[in-house]
Amino acid sequence: MHDLRHGAATLMLAAGIDSKIVSETLGHSDTRITREVYQAVLDDLARAAAEAVVQLVPRNRPTPT
Repeated sequence: MHDLRHGAATLMLAAGIDSKIVSETLGHSDTRITREVYQAVLDDLARAAAEAVVQLVPRNRPTPT
């Protein structure tokens, strides 16, 4: 049950749902709790997304001939 709750909250925040709504959905007394618990997860997702994009960008440009 905890994993489903955690997953749902993470997806809501990743989708741009306001932290106040996510906090109320989870029953947290303060949005700070929600942000503190889930911010690290979102930072990891952002880092993974940035790294995935970097893999698509060629690192070496071919020299003109």
